[in-house]
Amino acid sequence: MKHSLKTGFSFGSTSGIITTLGLMVGLHAGTQSKLAVLGGILTIAVADAFSDALGIHISEESENKHTTKEIWESTAATFLSKFVFAITFLVPVLWLPLPTAIVVSVAWGLSLLGLFSFFIAKAQHAKAWRIIAEHLIIAWVVIVITHYVGVWIKSGFG
Repeated sequence: MKHSLKTGFSFGSTSGIITTLGLMVGLHAGTQSKLAVLGGILTIAVADAFSDALGIHISEESENKHTTKEIWESTAATFLSKFVFAITFLVPVLWLPLPTAIVVSVAWGLSLLGLFSFFIAKAQHAKAWRIIAEHLIIAWVVIVITHYVGVWIKSGFG
């Protein structure tokens, strides 16, 4: 895979998974509203995908070592991967009761992140369990913190 596409895909997919899970878990804890969670997912899929794509675009430009084509490939790959991965979380929320959908979404997101981490480890000839554990621990920290932020907001910041 070309470096520019790998950069965009790896950033966009990881961000799409972790950001969407964090938002979903926090909104669920704070509102228990399916509508709020659906709105959050769609917002992440559009606004945050564009934001991350622009961030990669500017980051790649600032390195001053990529062609214009490579920069735009990274930009497009970031947007598309973030958008697609975020949208996948709509499925459980649309089809399942919200508490179940949150559990299924966390399992889905962590499974995807674990799979991507496995392929990264293999490409680096590194111990897969270390890279997988590192990435899943970081994702789990985000999930736990956003849950408690939602609980805190629901309590009236008390």
